[in-house]
Amino acid sequence: MQSRRIGDVDVSAIGLGGMPMSIEGRPDEARSLATIHAALDAGVTLIDTADAYHRDAHEVGHNETLIAKALASHDRGKDVLVATKGGHLRPGDGSWTLDGSPRHLKEACEASLRRLGVEAIGLYQFHRPDPRVPYAESVGAVRDLLDEGKIRLAGISNANPEQITEANEILGGRLVSVQNQFSPAFRSSEPELELCDELGIAFLPWSPLGGISRARDLGSAYAPFARIAEKHGVSPQRVCLAWMLAKSPVVVPIPGASRPETILDSLAATELDLSAGELAELDGV
Repeated sequence: MQSRRIGDVDVSAIGLGGMPMSIEGRPDEARSLATIHAALDAGVTLIDTADAYHRDAHEVGHNETLIAKALASHDRGKDVLVATKGGHLRPGDGSWTLDGSPRHLKEACEASLRRLGVEAIGLYQFHRPDPRVPYAESVGAVRDLLDEGKIRLAGISNANPEQITEANEILGGRLVSVQNQFSPAFRSSEPELELCDELGIAFLPWSPLGGISRARDLGSAYAPFARIAEKHGVSPQRVCLAWMLAKSPVVVPIPGASRPETILDSLAATELDLSAGELAELDGV
């Protein structure tokens, strides 16, 4: 498994996104644990989660608890950087709400620490800007958690270039990651990716294959990905992740998975070399 860096930590070039294992349509726990263990066996050392990755109101942090269980039962579990997030909430009716207040973020971090069973969270990210709270106050809470040793690395998610710059200043140059949506269907985060490349900040594309309901149709929706996949004898999804990896050494995709075979196919993208012509064709989609 190839590696890339988040802050001062080497991680697998592709991580595992945990959300599909905890929200609506999730598999049973046994299959989820098998998926996480398959990823670990293949060399994954980055798993992305959030306290909001749950289905019902009474099970906040379902995915964090699941990941903690999977890591504790695998001999490579201690080698994994777990990235979690706070500031997004799910009332249990399928909707998403926001609370970026410093008080909530600090309480959420404490709860995540308990569920993950660690003394310090590897990477903690402010999940999404809350328009009711000044951005500087939300990021300031993350800075406090970093200074207090509650978290080892700090990141932000769903941020624009101005917020990336502001967050890095508030954190005293210690911003290590930006997690934004990026896929063939969602290209508007190109400016954020370019800024991260310039600053040497890890860029973690979420839903890199288009999301839970669309990932399997990537090839039919975007013909160049299917055409190049057929040429190489691989899946369009593998081509997509290889294309992302080629964009910049700061890119670390975190495709979600709920089956061992899907995450293993995604991880094989690190071994797929695309030509300059193929990359240009995919860039033009």
